[in-house]
Amino acid sequence: MATRIEHDSMGELQVPANALYQAQTQRAINNFKLSPLTLPRAFIQAVLHIKKAAAIANSKLGVLEPDIAGAIIYAAEQQLANTDMAHYPVDVFQTGSGTSTNMNVNEVLATLASDKLGKQVHPNDHVNAGQSSNDVIPTAIQLSSALAIQNQLVPALQHIQAVLVTKNQHIGQLVKTGRTHLMDAMPVRFEQVLGAWQYQLAHAEQLLRQQLPRLQQLAQGGTAVGTGVNTHTDFATSFAAELSKDTGLELSASDNFFFNIGSQDLAVSCSGALKTLAVALMKISNDLRWMNSGPLAGLGEIELPALQPGSSIMPGKVNPVIPEAVAMLSAQVIGNDTTITIAGQSGNFELNVMLPLVGYNLLQSIELLSNGCTELADKAISEFKVNEPNIAKSLDKNPILVTALNPVIGYDKAAEIAKQAYKEQRPVLEIALEQTELSKEKLQQLLNPARLTRNE
Repeated sequence: MATRIEHDSMGELQVPANALYQAQTQRAINNFKLSPLTLPRAFIQAVLHIKKAAAIANSKLGVLEPDIAGAIIYAAEQQLANTDMAHYPVDVFQTGSGTSTNMNVNEVLATLASDKLGKQVHPNDHVNAGQSSNDVIPTAIQLSSALAIQNQLVPALQHIQAVLVTKNQHIGQLVKTGRTHLMDAMPVRFEQVLGAWQYQLAHAEQLLRQQLPRLQQLAQGGTAVGTGVNTHTDFATSFAAELSKDTGLELSASDNFFFNIGSQDLAVSCSGALKTLAVALMKISNDLRWMNSGPLAGLGEIELPALQPGSSIMPGKVNPVIPEAVAMLSAQVIGNDTTITIAGQSGNFELNVMLPLVGYNLLQSIELLSNGCTELADKAISEFKVNEPNIAKSLDKNPILVTALNPVIGYDKAAEIAKQAYKEQRPVLEIALEQTELSKEKLQQLLNPARLTRNE
């Protein structure tokens, strides 16, 4: 590989000739060979937005010469338009402040800006002017998460809820056996089942929306420890205004930089909301799997779309692959929440030292949940068919229907009828006709499954 010589405050070293990064990034590549994981594109783009807004603010405040600021802005815009991740190769598992990633972006922009301007643009003195990794990386965590929630996850959540509404219009009136403890219980309508799922998702969406105002209060301007040393006194306000214009978010400087830099409580809270959604998706996925089970020896209430062969040895077998996949990604998100919780505990005095890990896991969770909502909506919920003969058959012989007779004949007598109906595999109505003085018409009224789905 062709190389060139770059230098930093520690001396010289070789860098690939075609790399846009410089010496400090190369040191990180040499030092951190722990995983194939790098911070995602959304995170790098958040840092690029930060550098662009910082250059604009510093130019307006007289900290940077207009031509240098203009070259940095140009370079950032070029990278935002075409983010080649080959130039951002630093391992997630690096210095806990994310300094290597901050310097990686600084160096890429410095190289491009220098080429544009025809004179040296320094990664520290110019691109990083008025900034520290300690406020850039927390800001990038908050910015990238807020953008991903608003632009990716919330639309996916709204989509799956809309699919549930449409599905309810087609099958909502159908009645099936309800279940508690996985055992037969009182009947429910599909609109009640799907409505509960939708309510879970609406609740999760509400929790996520509540995170956005706090995520939009940024660490930038606090610099190394929160005191704002080495930055213009008006930088934080000016920066937030410029970043708001660039991203469309309503961003502001934090009321307490020490909070944003020394802790990751916002990330922990956000991850908790993501975990809540993951739990909801896992519940919905497992309900679909159970209702689809069979087709002969299971519940067989619905038939999910046949998407692929289900077995390498059993011909004709079809499995609920989308709900299974979504359940697995939900498990990953729940695991990510544990990781973020542990990382959030690593705020030592004025700096949290697991910032790259927090950013990586938050963005992975948001992406997984966004994709999970869309796939579950489009390839499972919207397309499943109800096995009406099967659910009707189960309803007719469900001994739990006798619950409706409790106020008329008493719990003990109703229990006798239920046990006999189950033992003889006969409808409750037939046994009740034999064991009570109630007329057939009255029993048909009391035991009507559709009536029992309403409190009348």
